[in-house]
Amino acid sequence: MATHMSKRVPVVVTLAIAVFGVVAMLVVDHGPWSGPRIQTAEVHATTTGSARAAGATVTPTLRQPGLEPVAPGPKPVHPATTPAAP
Repeated sequence: MATHMSKRVPVVVTLAIAVFGVVAMLVVDHGPWSGPRIQTAEVHATTTGSARAAGATVTPTLRQPGLEPVAPGPKPVHPATTPAAP
């Protein structure tokens, strides 16, 4: 009988901890102190509009192509040493 009971103890403890965790999450998330979060009616169509509404300054950057094409023809060769001045 002791062997049968000792196999159940970890399962019962695990279930008790799981039930306590679920009940604690429900109380914290849906308790009387956590009222509905009110959102304003301001809706911004762009990220820039949202950032400005939050008080941020938005500085646009220049657009650059993701990949620049390779120039046709051979690559320029630089001399290994500079020529001596006369």
